[in-house]
Amino acid sequence: MNWTREQRDTGFLLAVVTTAVGPHLWRIPLWASALTLVLLAWRGWLAWRERPLPSRWWLLGIAIAAAACAKLTHGVLVGRVSGLTLVCILLALKLLEMHARRDAFVVFFLGFFLVLTQFLHSQSLWVAGWTLFSVWGLLTALVLAQMPLGQPSLRVAAREAARTTALGLPLMVALFLLFPRIGPLWGVPGQSGSTGLSETMSFGDVSTLALDERVALRVRALDGALPPPSQFDLRGPVLTDFDGQEWRPSAVPLIPQDALLLEGGVLRYELLLEPLRMTVLPVLEHSPGQPGETWALDGVTLRRTADLVWMAPRPLGETLRVPAVAVPTSGVRMGPLTEHVSLRAARALPANRNPRLRAWAQDLRAQTSGDLAFVQAVLGHIRQAPFSYTLNPGVYGEFSPHGIDEFWFDRRQGFCEHYASAFVVALRSAGIPARVVTGYQGRDALLQDGWAVVRNSHAHAWAEFWLPGQGWQRADPTAAVAPERVERGLALESPVGLFRGAVDAVNPTLWAAARQLAERLDLRWQQWVLGYKRDQQFQLLERLGFEKPDWNSLGQVVAITLGLGMALGLAWQAVLARRRDTWPRRLERVHAWLTRQGWSVPPHQAPLRWAQQVQHQDAPAPVVQALLALEDWRYGPQAEPPRGWRRRWREARRWRAWWRSLVAKP
Repeated sequence: MNWTREQRDTGFLLAVVTTAVGPHLWRIPLWASALTLVLLAWRGWLAWRERPLPSRWWLLGIAIAAAACAKLTHGVLVGRVSGLTLVCILLALKLLEMHARRDAFVVFFLGFFLVLTQFLHSQSLWVAGWTLFSVWGLLTALVLAQMPLGQPSLRVAAREAARTTALGLPLMVALFLLFPRIGPLWGVPGQSGSTGLSETMSFGDVSTLALDERVALRVRALDGALPPPSQFDLRGPVLTDFDGQEWRPSAVPLIPQDALLLEGGVLRYELLLEPLRMTVLPVLEHSPGQPGETWALDGVTLRRTADLVWMAPRPLGETLRVPAVAVPTSGVRMGPLTEHVSLRAARALPANRNPRLRAWAQDLRAQTSGDLAFVQAVLGHIRQAPFSYTLNPGVYGEFSPHGIDEFWFDRRQGFCEHYASAFVVALRSAGIPARVVTGYQGRDALLQDGWAVVRNSHAHAWAEFWLPGQGWQRADPTAAVAPERVERGLALESPVGLFRGAVDAVNPTLWAAARQLAERLDLRWQQWVLGYKRDQQFQLLERLGFEKPDWNSLGQVVAITLGLGMALGLAWQAVLARRRDTWPRRLERVHAWLTRQGWSVPPHQAPLRWAQQVQHQDAPAPVVQALLALEDWRYGPQAEPPRGWRRRWREARRWRAWWRSLVAKP
């Protein structure tokens, strides 16, 4: 099919705009995504059928209706999500009123803006690749818009866009390396995290994460060795309040004086976290710090809570690199060590919920002596009863509010959150303070460049119970029914999908190898790009010869770099000017030679006119033929500017040969 230039350029621009809009379509409301796609399809159909663009009154009506729907949906028109919704729709509408190049420029700039806003949600490696591809496409469309005549090739425009981008890369790298890092460079406040646990827990929450094999965080020991998988626990939210369906952190935390007592050696390590959905920083048990203390971390101030977790004022929605310290569990006692008012919330249970388990626990308490004996009896019951560990236990509490009773007495199938919840309810029914702790347990067996990989599938829930004189003690009821989950840090394998099944049928190790390669690349990206901050800048200055780098030395390097960049830019412009002036200088030289020979020709005319005039002035035939050859070389159908050093070198040789033919008189 023979496409007109209008059809080809419009189709290409629609493809580029769709690429730029695509990642945002799942973030905006469904009606806005559908409207955007319909408008893009409408513009493509008009270009294909060579139909006129719609009236601006139609477009104005659609824009007003879209703004009204955005107002009803989001409540405001000025905001991140509402603004993104309107920009996507307005970009599609602008394509339907492109009557001039200035309209096309508006489309380009809106496209660049949408590409930039993707970094508000993610700064991963795939986003960087998608950005590079989208910018290349937009620049190619921009080059086409600057070539209004004829039908220039897409390949030529894409090559010119790539060349322009390559010329800007040195400046981009220099700005990346030297631009002062004042606060977090890449992080953007807001709930942008998409990985990991939340700060509440209901039946099914952790099992859903267990099907997610994405990386949640990485851990690397700075001195010593990391704990084995059976002791590799990252403490996350501590959940005390229970309404019968959902666990939440304590609403009114009360801090005992003896909250945390530490003994023994420490492990220094480093965390590399993916964006999280919660405000709690998961760290290896146990982290030093008394309740009320603060921790300044990369522009975020964390506060130590009464539950001994580090909490930020907002969700940790950016990639973080955290140096931390852990104390072995054997050297830790968590208070209070004596009865304290803060234990009331850890004994509370909602009224009229799960009566069978409460009665069972009270009967068992009457048969045992002491709190620890009761705890051991509950764990023994889990080992002996026909409980099973599964990701698909079904829905509990669907037809009654007694979901834990259904799990404990009826189906007895569940994941770690089922066992932890039932265990805590049983202990509270016996009057023993208990609470649920969520986090990550275990890690990948193989290290990646010294980093231990912790995935969402390692998400885990366990319990803590309180004993007088000993404080809070850890208990993992999941280990009673599935010891391999805890002892070796293993997670249940998620079901294999159709695509992965086909890959495994060809090569069983290919999927794991490809995933490991992708994660290694992502690790490099996070270390070298997302993790490049102020300390790395000063280390770079040390390599450049600065003994004690500071902001002044960084400013000096920036000034020198900008000066060198300006000098190189001016030199490059001079080189380009010489290239552009090649033919005018050649024609001036030819005109000067003709004048010296006594032939009168106007300097502003072309070689063809010179040949005609010197022929009337009895010039030799070789001179006339040389001028005609120069006319064909300069303005003939095969004339094109030389690109590349090889073609320029051949061009210079051709010029020297032509000049010899001109000045060599018969």
